[in-house]
Amino acid sequence: MFCVERTRRIRRTFLGALPGAPDRLIVAVGVTGVLGGLIGAAYVAALTQLRRVLWPTHWSRGAHWLLLIGVGAVIAVLLRVLGDAGDTELLVDNIHVSGGADRLGPLRSLVPVSLLGIAVGGGIGPEAPLTQTTGTIGSFTGTRFGLTAEQRRICSITGMAAGFTVLFAAPLGGAVFALEILHRKGLEYYEALVPAAIGSVAGYGVYTAATGWGLQPIWRFPAPPLHLTMADLGWAAMCGVAGALVAAIFTGTTLLTRAAFRPLPPWARPVVAGGLLGAVAFISPFGLTFAEFQLGGFARLPHVAVATLLLAVLGHLLSATITMAGRWKGGFIIPLFFMGYCLGRAASGWLPGADELVLATAMMVACNVGVTKTPLGSTLVVAGMAGMRLLPTMLIAALVSLLLTSGVGLLESQRSRGRDATAPRLTGPGLEGAPA
Repeated sequence: MFCVERTRRIRRTFLGALPGAPDRLIVAVGVTGVLGGLIGAAYVAALTQLRRVLWPTHWSRGAHWLLLIGVGAVIAVLLRVLGDAGDTELLVDNIHVSGGADRLGPLRSLVPVSLLGIAVGGGIGPEAPLTQTTGTIGSFTGTRFGLTAEQRRICSITGMAAGFTVLFAAPLGGAVFALEILHRKGLEYYEALVPAAIGSVAGYGVYTAATGWGLQPIWRFPAPPLHLTMADLGWAAMCGVAGALVAAIFTGTTLLTRAAFRPLPPWARPVVAGGLLGAVAFISPFGLTFAEFQLGGFARLPHVAVATLLLAVLGHLLSATITMAGRWKGGFIIPLFFMGYCLGRAASGWLPGADELVLATAMMVACNVGVTKTPLGSTLVVAGMAGMRLLPTMLIAALVSLLLTSGVGLLESQRSRGRDATAPRLTGPGLEGAPA
C-alpha cells in the first residue's frame, strides 16, 4: 500500500495529474509526443520536397521575384477558401484560458500556407506553424482522452515541446521553451515540465527514427574556448544589452510594418508581401529564407566580411517583418538567432579580448529572449543546436535581455499567471488552492 500511495503522490507532484485519471494523462502525453514526432517528420519531408522546386537558389532573382508574387497570390486564395489559421498567439491564449485549441479546422490552411511561404524563401521559419500544429494536436489528444482543462493544457504544452524539439534537435531546450513562451517573466506552468520533457524525448526519438538523421547538432560551430574569463562574462552581459536593443528594434519594425499593411484588403497583403520580398533579394542576397542554412554556412567560413554580416541582418529584419505583415505563416525564432549570430560575429573584431564564438552565441540568445521571453529555453536550444556548452555566457545574456525588455512586448497574449483570474484551479490532495 505504501508503494502504491507513494507512486500516486509522485505522479500528482511531477505530472500534475488529477485523482481518478492519472494513467490517462500519462498515456495522452506519450501519444502526443509520438504524434508530434510523426507530424514533424512529415512536415519537414514536405518542406524539403517543395524547397527543391521553389527555393531561391534555383532561380534567377528576376524569375524568383515573379515566383514570390505568384506564391503570394496562391496564399491569398488558400486563406480565402480554407480560412485564416490564426497564429501561435491564438494558441497561447487558448492554452491560458481553456487548456488548448478548441478545433482542428485552422490547420487546413496553416499547413499548406506555411509550407509554400517557407519553401519559396519567405523571411520566417517553420517553428511557429509546426508547434501550432503539434500543440493543437496535443489539445485534440487530451480531449479524446477525456481529460480536464488543466490536463489538456499539459497535453497542449507537450505537443508544442515536441514540435520545437523536432526543429531544434534539443529535447530539454524544446520542453523548457514551450513552457516559457506562454509567459513574459519565465516558466510558470511548472507542473507541465516533466510531461513536456517526456513528449520532447518521445517526439525526438520518433522523428530521428523516421528520418534517419541521427542525434546530431543542427549547426557545427568551431570549438569553444577551453576556459572562460571574467572578460567573457562581461562581454556576455553587454550582449544582453545589445540583444535587448535588437529586440526592441525588431518589435517596433514589426508593428510599423503591420500598420503599413493594414489599409490593404486582406486578399492583397500576401501578394504585396511577395513583391516586397523579391525587392529585398536585390538589397541583400542573404535577405530571403529563414536563415537556418545560411547560419550554418557562415559558421563554416573562417572569415566573413563585416559588411556582408550587417547586410544579412538588415535583409532578414526586413524580410521577416514583411512576411509576417503579409499574412504568410511562419516563425521568427531562427531569423532572430541568425541576426544575433551575425551581429556578434561582426562585433568580435572590434572588441578587445572578446572571443568570436562567445559573442555570437550570446547575441543569438539575447536577441531571441528579448522578443520571446524564454531565457532558459533559448539558452538550452542554442547550446543544443550548436553542440556546445557555453551555458554561462548565454544564460547571462538571456537574463539581462529579459530584464531590459520587460516593457517591450510583441506577443500580446503573454501574461502573468498570477493575474489570470479566468484560469481554472487544481483540486485534489495537496493541491487545494494551487493555481492551474
